[in-house]
Amino acid sequence: MLKISNLSKSYAKGNKKAVDSLNLEIKNGEIFGFIGPNGAGKTTTIKMITGILNPDRGEIEINRHSLKDDPIAAKMSMGYVPDNHDIYEMLTGREYLSFMADMYSVPMRERKERIERYLSQFELDKAVDSQIKSYSHGMKQKLVITGALLHEPALWILDEPLVGLDPRSAMLLKEQMRAHCSAGNTVFFSTHVLEVAERLCDRIGIIDHGRLIAVGTLDELRSNSGETLESIFLERTAKADA
Repeated sequence: MLKISNLSKSYAKGNKKAVDSLNLEIKNGEIFGFIGPNGAGKTTTIKMITGILNPDRGEIEINRHSLKDDPIAAKMSMGYVPDNHDIYEMLTGREYLSFMADMYSVPMRERKERIERYLSQFELDKAVDSQIKSYSHGMKQKLVITGALLHEPALWILDEPLVGLDPRSAMLLKEQMRAHCSAGNTVFFSTHVLEVAERLCDRIGIIDHGRLIAVGTLDELRSNSGETLESIFLERTAKADA
């Protein structure tokens, strides 16, 4: 579903490597957790996967479509939820969702059903005709998630998706992530909440200083029986810093 080959990105005229020769393959049916310290390269990697940033070198394939050679098909296969809400707040929620559906050419009948379903699930149905500027942080997060999923993409790319969600909405999103993957699709998400990654993910990748320093199931990452993801994370990142 998602294949990353020799991906690199530098800033400051090449003096700072944000991502360094990253190789990763994520299969259908997986929830993949992407974790690392602040500034480790998580968001830069996600922005390259989504086409917001161009890599200095490397290849990205999404659902067998090259992001470089066939960007429209690759991007149609993904739904992206960023870690900030950079949306036009003078729109109503419904106008925003209609815009997102237009952008992905979602047919009218399907868009109406999907919009109503997500609005009901995320309890936004009473606020959808109000301007987005009146929404709380959590409401904006739920609206952005809904907009990203309207075209039913096979690959979900979620950057800190649980931030700002109330417990009920967070539980619902986690259930939807699992159901999405149970249907043979894929979720790639970053999080600072290691307990969520530990409980939810099929595999986990740890990035530090732009390099993927560990990847595998929780059992594969453990050096001792019963070791938590937090202790694994601290041990691996400490070694990378040494």
